[in-house]
Parts: sequence; structure tokens; C-alpha cells
Amino acid sequence: MAEGNSTRKIWIVFWILFVLTTIEVFLGIFKPDFLTDNLIIGVSLLNHTFIFLTLLKAYYIVMTFMHLGDEKRSLKISIIAPMFVLIPYLLFILLVEASFHGAIG
Repeated sequence: MAEGNSTRKIWIVFWILFVLTTIEVFLGIFKPDFLTDNLIIGVSLLNHTFIFLTLLKAYYIVMTFMHLGDEKRSLKISIIAPMFVLIPYLLFILLVEASFHGAIG
């Protein structure tokens, strides 16, 4: 891979991660009412937005800085799929069980 192409790729990923992080920071500071008032599984839509953006950032980090982007599609899927399946599943279990904590006792 040529040096210029590699540098360009890193800058593109940098800007993608920068924009995603900036969105997260602004959402964390301003906390829009339509995101904090709407609940899904007992958790605000704002928290679900943070989870989605964090998973998206993790995807770009793994693809670029762990050099997974140049591998075969089957290897990419075998590494990335558990992240997009298991992490939301574990968060679902955590959120559902946390909502029952106050009801017992």
C-alpha cells in the first residue's frame, strides 16, 4: 500500500471518529428532551444512542488500527459479528434485570 493512500485512510478514520465523538459530547452536554423523555426497555433513547455510537466507533477502530479492514470478508464477520450481537444482548440482560431490582423485596 502506498504511503499516501495509508495516510489518507488514517485521516478519514480520524475524522469519522472525531465527528462521532463530537456528537456524543454535544448530546452529553445538551441532553435533548426528545432523547431523554422517550424510554425503551426502561432506558432513555439518549443512552441507546450512546451505545450505538460507541459500537460504531469500536467498529472503525477495529477495522483500521487492528488492520482487519484488509482481511477476507469471512474473517471480518467472524470478529465483528459477536461485537454487534453479544454486546447488545448483554446490555439488554443488564437493563432488564436492573429494572426488576427495585420490585423485589
